[in-house]
Amino acid sequence: MKIFMTSSFQFIAATLFLAAAFGVSNAQLSATFYANTCPNVSSVVRGILEQAQQNDVRIGAKLIRLHFHDCFVDGCDASILLDNANGIESEKDEPANSSVDGYGVVDDIKAALENVCPGVVSCADILAIAAQISVSLGGGQAWEVQMGRRDSRTANKGAVGSSIPSPFDTFDIVRSKFTDVGLDSTDLVALSGAHTIGRARCLTFTRRLYSFNNVTGNTDPSLDPTYAETLRQTCPENGSGTTLTDLDPSTPDGFDNNYFTNLQNNRGLLQSDQDLFSTSGSDTVAIVNRFGNSQSDFFDSFGQSMINMGNISPLTGNNGEIRADCKRIN
Repeated sequence: MKIFMTSSFQFIAATLFLAAAFGVSNAQLSATFYANTCPNVSSVVRGILEQAQQNDVRIGAKLIRLHFHDCFVDGCDASILLDNANGIESEKDEPANSSVDGYGVVDDIKAALENVCPGVVSCADILAIAAQISVSLGGGQAWEVQMGRRDSRTANKGAVGSSIPSPFDTFDIVRSKFTDVGLDSTDLVALSGAHTIGRARCLTFTRRLYSFNNVTGNTDPSLDPTYAETLRQTCPENGSGTTLTDLDPSTPDGFDNNYFTNLQNNRGLLQSDQDLFSTSGSDTVAIVNRFGNSQSDFFDSFGQSMINMGNISPLTGNNGEIRADCKRIN
């Protein structure tokens, strides 16, 4: 016996198939996800971060970076927070994550939330909320964080190096790593703008000063000569490489659009940053100029790009779990 579908039924069936095939997890994220189950989640996180900021002026930059590094490896699932355990090789041990920090503050936030609403708020959502509040505390503009993520039960150490953009990557490689997770040129430039706060170790940029293109004594021509000389004094050629330098020398702890005006003046600290402006013919040049000329444009785009990044393959529904301790699975 044959069963014939009407055209409307066929459309519905096709729609359901596509939803199953590609996932509807993004639609399940919501700014009001915890409205009934943990209505004070943001104020709890803010309270912990305000305290942490008094002890570490860099904590905001650390937490934004932690969220970024988490999302680029198998999506925003808090896998970066897992320690080594039976069956789990921690992502923390990979070189790309060797300078990532802020784990202790995440643990403090989790402990505080477990006291007021146990078993409710995921570690993945904590990273997203903490990143937004860190920007706000630094003088940036808030956005509506989408929540409802669950935590992974595994890590993917092997994917860290190939997934997370590196200051040593070429422009094309950085762009491809963003494209691979569904982010476009505007996302690339806007999210790079997080470097308006924070620090970088000398080893991440000294090749621009002393051996650009692997030529001894060669300096990156896209680097302002006066700025280059200042950097040489901070980071001598035979130094340890661990000295920290402001990513934004003008307002290092303020979240503003000076990162982009620095690029316009050839004062981007990392080559991967300066490439956004100095790569001839790239569509990123116009975006840098737009953000450099309008802080409000940057703030609006940054918030949307953080939402876009936060939507990378989240675990929702019955997938994953809500960890009681962000460092280990339940």
